Amino acid sequence: MAQNDSLLKIKVIPNAPLALEGTVEILLADGTSVTKENPYLCRCGASANKPFCDGAHRKIEFKG
Repeated sequence: MAQNDSLLKIKVIPNAPLALEGTVEILLADGTSVTKENPYLCRCGASANKPFCDGAHRKIEFKG
């Protein structure tokens, strides 16, 4: 492989979610598998769409 296309990059956004750069497969609590490209993962715990961010961090004024 000439490039690092398969590497996953994780960026911590201040007071916001984790931004993943790359294609990831996530196993959900119910056992289903979801493949997403460049998802944002919830850090605040308030998302109604966990493990993905739905912007709830703004409403609860998450600091992290």
